[in-house]
Amino acid sequence: MREPERSLIRLLDALARLILSLFEPERAHEIAIKRLKTFAKVPWRQASPDDYRLAVNAFGHNFPNPLGLAAGFDKNGEAVDAILRLGFGFTEIGTITPRPQQGNLPAEKRVLRLNRDQAAINWLGFPSQGHEPVHQRLAKRAHKGGIVGINLGANKETLDRPADYARGIELFGDIADYFAINISSPNTPGLRELQRGAALDELLARVLAERDKLVERFGRLPVLLKIAPDLTLAELDEIVNRARARKIDGMIVSNTTVSWPASLHDVPNHKKGGLSGRPLFGLSTQMLAATYLRVEKQFPLVGVGGVENAETALAKIEAGATLVQVCTSFAFKGLTIADEINSGLVRLLAQKSYPRLADAIGATAADWASGKLNADNFR
Repeated sequence: MREPERSLIRLLDALARLILSLFEPERAHEIAIKRLKTFAKVPWRQASPDDYRLAVNAFGHNFPNPLGLAAGFDKNGEAVDAILRLGFGFTEIGTITPRPQQGNLPAEKRVLRLNRDQAAINWLGFPSQGHEPVHQRLAKRAHKGGIVGINLGANKETLDRPADYARGIELFGDIADYFAINISSPNTPGLRELQRGAALDELLARVLAERDKLVERFGRLPVLLKIAPDLTLAELDEIVNRARARKIDGMIVSNTTVSWPASLHDVPNHKKGGLSGRPLFGLSTQMLAATYLRVEKQFPLVGVGGVENAETALAKIEAGATLVQVCTSFAFKGLTIADEINSGLVRLLAQKSYPRLADAIGATAADWASGKLNADNFR
């Protein structure tokens, strides 16, 4: 993206975000999705071709750059083309549940902006249009390309949660570039129990068995497991051991946290919901590094949580991520965030003498896992 275009988009976007800040967060989000759908039709020049040094290969896909938009923003696959035009190397849709559901109620009080913290707290509970309408929408634009992941969840009232995930694999197999199995949201009662022991093993077995049924038609579709940042190391050991034994294709580290730091400026009166954004950076990166050391390069990792600029993106990669994702910072930083992070990564690679981004993966994992590096090093 050339600087005049970037500057104009930045100016218009700043004005739009100022207006959106006057609305309740979920209403602002709905407006933002509609604005992006309009943006996809405007004849802006697409973001500049990515520098070859940013290209990475992960779970069978060649990503033009490592930066993706995490699940949680485009829940129902309404703005895929606009997101990819902004310079993201991939995007992840969802979380999608089999049947439509509203999520937790009351709807007008389940997202809180923490402006001074550049963070958000949500207790959404997987609001979703359901499998069918999202699949129909994505099928119509599948020929346009771009790497699109499908983040799957279970309905709140379902009695057989593994079946909900398997159903998503079956339906979206024709259009998904990869699947993310979300069992780490803190906002659906009991969901995080699927991260533990026999429950996790059964889930992985059923999901992968459903995936394997589709191999002849669609090839081997990658399945990634999305975990929480609030695990103990013993819990992480068990998850990684079972994931390796089942030969999953990757892990996403991490979801939101229920461990709210005392340093928050805008603390709500209640104690429900998951915290995302800048305050999650240290905790999620430490969990990422601990996961990387346990995985021993058996499969790649996606780093999420507090990525807001090139420095924090590279920190995730050095801690063990092959790919990184943003979400909350997209709302705070605006439409040029992908372009700015990617151009900043090229600059940082030169400064640190990495020939390519892939050469940085895991370079500081031991320091993050031991606590020698922490979020204070990036403030």
